[in-house]
Formats: sequence, C-alpha cells, structure tokens
Amino acid sequence: MADLSSYRRQPLIPSYLYNSSFSSHLAASKTLASSSPALPALSPTPAPSPPANASFVIPSPSEPPFGKIELYSPAFYTACTFGGILSCGLTHMAVTPLDLVKCNMQIDPAKYKSISSGFGVLLKEQGARGFFRGWVPTLLGYSAQGACKFGFYEFFKKYYSDIAGPEYAAKYKTLIYLAGSASAEVIADIALCPFEAVKVRVQTQPGFARGLSDGLPKFVRSEGALGLYKGLVPLWGRQIPYTMMKFASFETIVEMIYKYAIPTPKSECSKPLQLGVSFAGGYVAGVFCAIVSHPADNLVSFLNNAKGATVGDAVKKMGLLGLFTRGLPLRIVMIGTLTGAQWGIYDAFKVFVGLPTTGGVTPPAAPEPAKA
Repeated sequence: MADLSSYRRQPLIPSYLYNSSFSSHLAASKTLASSSPALPALSPTPAPSPPANASFVIPSPSEPPFGKIELYSPAFYTACTFGGILSCGLTHMAVTPLDLVKCNMQIDPAKYKSISSGFGVLLKEQGARGFFRGWVPTLLGYSAQGACKFGFYEFFKKYYSDIAGPEYAAKYKTLIYLAGSASAEVIADIALCPFEAVKVRVQTQPGFARGLSDGLPKFVRSEGALGLYKGLVPLWGRQIPYTMMKFASFETIVEMIYKYAIPTPKSECSKPLQLGVSFAGGYVAGVFCAIVSHPADNLVSFLNNAKGATVGDAVKKMGLLGLFTRGLPLRIVMIGTLTGAQWGIYDAFKVFVGLPTTGGVTPPAAPEPAKA
C-alpha cells in the first residue's frame, strides 16, 4: 500500500521534461539525426536523471494563473480583498429569501409566526419573485463589506502580530485574531450601513420601493442622508461581535481540526481536504456568531423599519427575551451555512491564485535568548 500511494503521488508529466539540460540534450540529438540521415537508428536510451538544482525553462503545471504572490505584499492584500467580495456578496445574495423571512419575523411576529408560515405568507402575497426582494442592495452592500472585512483582517492580523513580536504573537494569537477582526469590521460596517438601511426598508415595507435604485433616493428624501447611518451603532453592535467570533473561532477550530482530527500536517494535505476543513470550521463558527450577534440583529431590523424609533422602543416592544430569541433558529441555520460557504469560497479563491488556505498553523514562537 505504501508503494501504491507513493506511485500515485508521482506527477503525470515527468519532471525531467522541464529540465533545461535535458531539453538541450534532446535538441542536440535532433540536430545530429537530421545532419546524418545515413546513420542507423539507435535504440532508445533511458532519460537522464535531472540534477538536484535543475532549472526550469517553462512554468510548472501547478503555477498560479497570476504568478507567484508574495505574502503580505500589495498583491496579497488585493487578492484577499477580491476574495472577500466574492465570499460575502454572493453568499448573502443567495440567502436573500431566508433573510427576508427573518427580517419580517423580527418586525411582525404576529403575521410571520414561523419559518414555514413566513414563506407561505410571502408566497401568497408577493409570489415567488418576492423572495428575492432587496437582492441588489444585499449584493452590493455585502460585497463592499466583504472587501473591507477580509482585506483589512489580513492587514490588521499582520500589523498587530508585528507589534507584538513573534513570541507574543504566538502566545496571544487569539487576542490578535479578535483585535484584527474588530478593527476590520469597524471599517466594513461603514461601507455596508447605507445598503443595509435600504435593504431592510424594502424587505419589510411592501410598496416602499422595488429595490436600490428607487429605494435609496426615497429613503434619503424621507430621512436625509444621515438617516442612512441611523443604524450604524446597532450594526456595529451586531457585526463586531459577530466578526470577532467568526474569525477567532474559525482560526481556533481549524487549528484544532488539523491538530486532533487529521493526523497529517496541513502542508501535506490535499487542497480539497483543506477547503473541506475551511467549510466545516466556518459552519461551526457561524453557529456561535449567530447566537452572539442576534440581539443586535433584532435592533437593526427594528430601527431601520420604523421611522424615529429608538433602542428603548425596540426593547419595550420586543421584550428582553424576544430580543435574544425572536428569529434565532432561522438565523442559526442561515448564518451557519453562510459563514461556512464564505470561508469555503474565500479560501478557494486564495488557492486559485496560489495562496495558502487560512488558519491551521500556529505562528512559531521567537527563539529564547541564549543563557550566559
């Protein structure tokens, strides 16, 4: 079995075909054959083994499509930013029907009593097309948020690690994950907030607007440009704990999977296996995220739906228990799936451009100074 697995790991194209010395040898043999047609045919000889320091004249088949990207270079952060756009924008747009039912359950629980009845009410009143009402502000808003969330997380994680130094970065890595994700989310929510305000109003007030193009100017005429940021503080209250849990728990869960569940080091695991670990770690992290951030999510939905409403009004109407539980089961399903898919897409894009997947390797501690 060991010989078979070793054989399977051999590349389909022999490495010596990329060797410059072999290419030169092959070219010289062809020239000699063409200049001496009378020579008898020679029996094939074994191909020469490439030297250990062989140079390649053409790229390896596994070469990334955009060339090698150096870690923590501008190209690295650009790739992470674009991966964040794909991971957040596409996934949030895909779960628009769940988000629509969830928002309406938070705003009008008497009408939208459960997940199944909520879908039934929407289907009866608005038809199948109504399930994707507000998909444009969802796509644009969460694309902007994802760009800032993932791009700035990678930046702040490196920035805070450099400040701490190798020894403390390894010792307090969870604090660095928490600080980096919180810093990134502060910026990301500023980009998301206007789109989120319009999205909630479109989804919870039938007839208010068809989407972003008519909903945004109507919202501004009604409440002014600053009204778009009325829900920023509750949004921070929802998203910052969510993102801190999302990134820190993901990094920890992935590290534990590679440490306890997979006996092979991450560097020796196949890329599909690594992406499977990313999805699994993201899904579990998403469940924790939903629980931690749900009260603030109820506040965001309430404040963006009612003109002039305050946090006190929301607590008084929904009750403290309702603030923590209303719409929670649906949000756990939605956020778990969403977060798992986001990490899967994000790391798949990183693999596509030649970067390693996120997490799973503990930063090395700084060497201890030699004792005198």
